[in-house]
Amino acid sequence: MQATAYTYDADSRTGSVLLDDGTPLPFDATAFEAGGLRLLRPGQRVRIDVTEEAGERRITLVTLQTF
Repeated sequence: MQATAYTYDADSRTGSVLLDDGTPLPFDATAFEAGGLRLLRPGQRVRIDVTEEAGERRITLVTLQTF
């Protein structure tokens, strides 16, 4: 799934993305580190993997979207 980086805190390695419908979705340090990124700037297009458990969506991977 694709999204746009919305927020990112380099100290905690957490942040959020905006899905293409405008819905914000947070990610934790584990999801950020799984993508092998060092830095993320708001506005960058990213690819995310999402799981859904008990009706709640959770990002498991954040990486840059490449064409």
